[in-house]
Amino acid sequence: MSDPVVPPTPPVRLDALLAREDLGLRRIAGPDGPGIVVHWAQASEMADPYPYLLGGELLLSAGVHIPEGAGAGYFDAYVSRIVAAGGAALGFGLAPVHEKVPAALAEACDMHGLPLLEVPPRTTFSGVARAVWQLMAQARTAELRRVTEAQQSLAAAAARPDPVRPVLGRLAQRTGGWAVLLGPDTTELAASGPPPPAEARESLTRLAGLLRPSTATAAPASASDTVAGTHLAAYALGPGPGFVLGVAWPQRSPGDHTIASVAAVLLTLLTGRQHPAADPSRSSAALVRLLLGAAPGEVASLLGADRWRVVHARPDGGPAPDALAVSALGAALGSTLVDPAGETVRVLVPAGHPVEARPGWILGVSAAAAPADWPVADTQAARALARARATRAPLVRHGERPALADLVPPGDADAHARALLAPIAAAPALTDTLRTWLSLHGSWDRTAVALSVHRNTVRQRIARCAALLEADLDDPDVRMDLWFALRRS
Repeated sequence: MSDPVVPPTPPVRLDALLAREDLGLRRIAGPDGPGIVVHWAQASEMADPYPYLLGGELLLSAGVHIPEGAGAGYFDAYVSRIVAAGGAALGFGLAPVHEKVPAALAEACDMHGLPLLEVPPRTTFSGVARAVWQLMAQARTAELRRVTEAQQSLAAAAARPDPVRPVLGRLAQRTGGWAVLLGPDTTELAASGPPPPAEARESLTRLAGLLRPSTATAAPASASDTVAGTHLAAYALGPGPGFVLGVAWPQRSPGDHTIASVAAVLLTLLTGRQHPAADPSRSSAALVRLLLGAAPGEVASLLGADRWRVVHARPDGGPAPDALAVSALGAALGSTLVDPAGETVRVLVPAGHPVEARPGWILGVSAAAAPADWPVADTQAARALARARATRAPLVRHGERPALADLVPPGDADAHARALLAPIAAAPALTDTLRTWLSLHGSWDRTAVALSVHRNTVRQRIARCAALLEADLDDPDVRMDLWFALRRS
């Protein structure tokens, strides 16, 4: 899934390229209409360019591949392969090979519905490609500006009293479509904008039904369709059979999905207040009781669950998350109990809510824990996140299977662990490095990534551990004993 905050680059209308006087392009065959767009330009002199096209290209050729005396059959096969590959248009360059566009090529383009452009001798193919990229950059800048302004407008609407209707109104206004909030039973609770035809509204309701989880499979976060020329999209507002945002556009721009996604995040937070687990008054009461000395177990019932999981999350290779990204993560995980502490975000999730991988994030998930064990669960989540980053996995869960250590009396196991690790117990950096290094099977590079240190630092710390412990860390028996002890520390 692509980043919902950044809209895709809009394609370039072929008419805009033809309007560039510096290029001097001229349409000589094929369809003529504002709906023809190109996604990029590519030069090729292959007689069969099909294997090298991705679709949407303005293919540029000087006709070097055309054999002498080629007839209609050759050009028919050539153009049909371009169309089959999804080519958007063909640009034929005059000189030095051909002084004019072959008539049979123009006839083939007319027959297969492929726009044919004449490229004059003064215009280079690189100049055409540069013009395409310039037009794409201009369109992308305009789309980013439109999306940014829409995000600001939606945020302002969300800050108003009774914000759901203003958010729907701004979404409809900014996208030129119809926005509707559907309840858990698919009832239309609020709407804004010009309503679509009845057939499209019915289809949108069916799309919302697809977002309801079943006993066999998890529900998708969104669904889309096109009915009677109307583009439809539905967005689940949080996990479970909750609210759904529906949008219908008569015409959809590349940034409209981004704008709708932002509105869905805001509406997820707004509608989430109606769930007992996210009730601000109950959360505030729990916080006050904790500050006044109550134990976590005494206030857990106010938060809506008895057992919870701690999730540690970090952006996958991106910058530190902003407030919107953090809120979106919490909404996706089904919790408003979010702590955006620096680059790592901590989320407290009810044990009954499934925690799945999220695009753009790396997650470490603890085992389900009662309130008294939340500090232990926090440590489990931190270690799981470190392992996920080191192994480049989108999500790692703390293991919940019984271990061999469970066969040893806890007191004896703890005493053994303290005695074995005593030489390095006063240096937490050594203990953490040894634990991470052993969990990653002795990998210097992955341990360095997990601890955010240089690999030479890892080597020095492990060598120091070996010296203080007077142990051969290459011996698997030694590693097993140390791992047993570290798990008790």
